[in-house]
Amino acid sequence: MKETFASVPLKWVGPVKITGPEIDVETELPLATYETPVFATVNRGARVATASGGIKAVVIDERMSRSVLFEAPDAIVAFQCLEKIKADFPLRRGSGQAVLEKIVGTTSRFAKLIDMHSQIAGNLLFIRFEYTTGDASGHNMVTQASEALMNHILELCPELKYESLSGNFCTDKKATGVNGILGRGKYVVAELTIPGKLVNKYLKSTPEKIVQLNIRKNLVGTMLAGGLRSANAHYANMLLAFYLATGQDAANIIEGSQGTTLAEVRDGDLWFSVTIPNLIVGTVGNGKGLPFVDEVLTKLGCREEREPGANARRLALICAASVLCGELSLMAALTNPGELMNAHRKLERSSQG
Repeated sequence: MKETFASVPLKWVGPVKITGPEIDVETELPLATYETPVFATVNRGARVATASGGIKAVVIDERMSRSVLFEAPDAIVAFQCLEKIKADFPLRRGSGQAVLEKIVGTTSRFAKLIDMHSQIAGNLLFIRFEYTTGDASGHNMVTQASEALMNHILELCPELKYESLSGNFCTDKKATGVNGILGRGKYVVAELTIPGKLVNKYLKSTPEKIVQLNIRKNLVGTMLAGGLRSANAHYANMLLAFYLATGQDAANIIEGSQGTTLAEVRDGDLWFSVTIPNLIVGTVGNGKGLPFVDEVLTKLGCREEREPGANARRLALICAASVLCGELSLMAALTNPGELMNAHRKLERSSQG
């Protein structure tokens, strides 16, 4: 097949200051999107964030998962086989390295098995393996490791039959509850405190209005809509733009957009945060060798010599800051009748020439 490239506008907005246990930087934010207002809304959020002292961000957890699926003759056999498998799990190791952990080590230098969960439905056995994957997002890495584990399990339990290398208990590129509960990708929280006078100056709103709207729109509105572990205005807009700019698998915005926006009035100021439990990003792997991606990651400081995983965590923190900036700006705009639509009319029409 002949390879061609789709051209997507890429702009740098900001800068914004980001601090935390693993980051202390003032950086511009790369965004690639056809949704022209995203550039402006993230830029406005970055301006107010920097004027307020910057965004604090932290990676709470990180893991990539793959679930495998077996067929057993019946539920009793499925349960008995699961008990055998658990005996090989790393957390149950004795004096030496556990069997499953050794198998994973033969498939990759960076994949580390850290947890395992299971479900039995009738005669079907689902096992969800969870790994750390260094600086890679880890899709292929965990699939390869899980395939090796699956082959070992089929030898250990000949009563089982292969059903699928992916059983949807992972869960990859679908909105599910299990990812938010168990985690998939980087679990990141970004937060910001904005003086009340700056909320008025930059966002043309008040802390009280933004807090009230967040409760009524993001929390109550999403609940009425039947949202699944999600309470935000538009995380997906910023995630897609950041993913395309940095060479990520854009389909992962599906689980990535399952996050929660919180806002409080604190002594007249606005405290605002975004929680993203399924932020899947990497700095090595497929797509990262493209010239424009390499240039972007280098500018973001994500090509440095660091311990495995540190560059990917840095990228996740910058991504979460981008989400916060865009979320804050949109929420403020929605407190003012007419502002959102006027901005779209102005920005999108002008961008079309």
